[in-house]
Amino acid sequence: MGRFSVLEEIAVADCALEIEGDSLDDLFETAARALCEVMVDPATVAPTVERSVDLSAGAVDLLFYDWLSELIYLKDRDREVFTESRVRVTRGSPWRLAARLQGGSIDPERTALRADPKAVTFHQFLVEEKGQRWRARVVIDI
Repeated sequence: MGRFSVLEEIAVADCALEIEGDSLDDLFETAARALCEVMVDPATVAPTVERSVDLSAGAVDLLFYDWLSELIYLKDRDREVFTESRVRVTRGSPWRLAARLQGGSIDPERTALRADPKAVTFHQFLVEEKGQRWRARVVIDI
């Protein structure tokens, strides 16, 4: 399972994350989990929603950007956050992502809110393969 850490020294008004995964799929799954934890306390989200997401992009870093942007969009449009994801990324031209998300609606009486991400930025944005692992750095506009 991948890991992530909040980089408080990178962006004071934003949220900077460094994310690592054992595989590309794990990197995307870990990024979704990290973004969820930025937005809410996952333990306060009732698992009532399942959703499929399919994306494609010309490069892996653009696919990663689109993935996180889609999760923010779903939060804004449907008031849904996702505590679990199963992601399959396929290399190619274009790169493709197929994901199955599980989570729930933001319930003002139950959900412990944290930050309200507005957008993914390209400030210090990075997605790279390092040996057998994948690493990403992303700054989220809060």
